[in-house]
Amino acid sequence: MLRIALLPGDGIGPEVIHEACRVLTAASTRFDIPWTSELFDLGAERYLRTGDTLPEADFIHLRDDFDAIVVGAFGDPRVPSNLHAKDILLGLRQRLDLYVNLRPVQLVDARLCPLKDRAPADIDMAIVRENTESVYTGIGGHLRKDTPHEVAQSVMIHTRMGCDRLLRYAFELAGQRRGVLTLCDKANAIPHAHGIWRRALAELAPQFPEVTARTLYADVAAMRMVTHPQEFDVIVGDNLIGDILSDLAAALVGGLGLAPSASLRPGVHALYEPVHGSAPDIVGTGKANPLAAILSVAMLLRDFGHVDAADAVQSACTAAVLATETTPDLGGNLATAEVGTYICAQVAHA
Repeated sequence: MLRIALLPGDGIGPEVIHEACRVLTAASTRFDIPWTSELFDLGAERYLRTGDTLPEADFIHLRDDFDAIVVGAFGDPRVPSNLHAKDILLGLRQRLDLYVNLRPVQLVDARLCPLKDRAPADIDMAIVRENTESVYTGIGGHLRKDTPHEVAQSVMIHTRMGCDRLLRYAFELAGQRRGVLTLCDKANAIPHAHGIWRRALAELAPQFPEVTARTLYADVAAMRMVTHPQEFDVIVGDNLIGDILSDLAAALVGGLGLAPSASLRPGVHALYEPVHGSAPDIVGTGKANPLAAILSVAMLLRDFGHVDAADAVQSACTAAVLATETTPDLGGNLATAEVGTYICAQVAHA
């Protein structure tokens, strides 16, 4: 029995997670996959109502009683500090030690690519982002805040353990794909915090002779992702670099509405979420694109060994894009629920 915790969150999160669950139901019926789910009331509404962000009892329940967590989106203009989002999403990443953030990026329709003369075969990459360190730990502070002499500091933290374990995951993934790993950093300008990545790469690479490992400065990588996207297979970077490059990559294939992700502590904990935000301006309009959430569910199915079901869901999403059976952001005229209905029908007859 696959045990799934659902955290729909804020804004359009509940809308896209509803469609993802419909598709999961269709896939489980078609491929005989037993699963159960529990809905968690975590997000802006609860925070505004009670002041709770991620209560300890809820965290322990999520940590101990589920195989995977599926998240919608967090962010609400009524909580300008985004405190609840930081405590819930960043808190789960840190406290569950979800050190891998995996973002697959694949072009399925050349029409959606902003680059000229690019075919689907030209853009097929996986971005492996370190998910628990760098400047995202929140270490830092202010001196003389809100004065002309203010000093602000954010500390960039990298550990050798953090580098080694992420690089090993990236090498193994590259070995399963096309065998090319590109480490993206700014070791020229940040020699200590990013130099450790290059040293770790050099020491680990001989263990993976089947993988070609190279390094690129992140600014050069961003340029080449636009001019030569076909040369990238697995891209690996720290939390900051990986965050930036993964959004750039998503823009090459149709935008964040097609961007799924997984945050993993491989073999222990797994969290799946669409990359897009909560988009409060389109809540209830039917314009929310559910494909990223549905593709995140496909990642979940694949990770838990249900490969045929994952392939069926992914193929259904591809069919929707190619047939323009999509929401307006991808050129279609369907509402959120109508896209879900189309995907469910495709999966049911896979």
